[in-house]
Amino acid sequence: QVQPAESGGGSVQAGGSLRLPCTASKNANCQYDMSWYRQVPGNEREFVASIDTDGRTNYADSAKGRFTISQDNAKNAMYLQMNNLKAEDTATYICKKGRYGIYDSCEQHNYWGQGIQVTVSA
Repeated sequence: QVQPAESGGGSVQAGGSLRLPCTASKNANCQYDMSWYRQVPGNEREFVASIDTDGRTNYADSAKGRFTISQDNAKNAMYLQMNNLKAEDTATYICKKGRYGIYDSCEQHNYWGQGIQVTVSA
C-alpha cells in the first residue's frame, strides 16, 4: 500500500515493552526516510525516530536508550521496539514514509499513516 499502515499498538504497564510495525510499499528506484512520530491531543506532532534507506538512524532524546528503530526491506516493513515504557509515552504513534530521489517517479513526498494508540499505565 502507498500509505503506511501501523499495527501493534495497545495498552501496557509502565516498564513494559511494545513493538510497532509499519508496512508500506516502496519504489526500488527511490530513497526513503521512514520515521515514527507521536501525538497527544492538544499537542503538536513530535518526532520519535527515523531510519533511512542505508540504515542510518536518528532518535529524539526521549527515545534514546529505550526505543530501537529497524527495518526489513524485503518485507517493506519498519519497526519501533519500545522498552521501559513510561506513562509519558502514551500517544498516538504515526508512521511516515518520506520518498525522495533523482528520478521523476521519486519526487519528494511524505506519506502519513493513520496512527495507532499506545497507552502506558503507571
